Amino acid sequence: MANNPINLVFRFLLELYALYAMGYWSSHFFPGRVGIAFVILIPLIAAIVWGVFRIPSESPNGRAPVPVSGWMRLLIETGFFGFAVWGLFNAGAIQAGTIFGSALLLHYALSYDRIAALLRRQA
Repeated sequence: MANNPINLVFRFLLELYALYAMGYWSSHFFPGRVGIAFVILIPLIAAIVWGVFRIPSESPNGRAPVPVSGWMRLLIETGFFGFAVWGLFNAGAIQAGTIFGSALLLHYALSYDRIAALLRRQA
């Protein structure tokens, strides 16, 4: 189910929203010019980590810039999405955080086969 095109689009939208949530959180806690820098830098750094540390089989050409094990990839995803959900709650967007967190749980429940494969992979 993890490679179902609808689920892949759903995952992509979750990734984009996570980046938005990180920027939203930054805008609420860093004022002025520093805030503008953090609104750009925090999602940018998260996107770079997301794209660089991958398992080779999920990379477009079969090679990851920095190959990691399945466990490490799950840890990166947990940090990425966890920070986004936490940021929404911390910024006072309780309803958005609840809906986003629920959508993430739904996605990972639908992607049970990917999770099992990641837990078996060593890199």
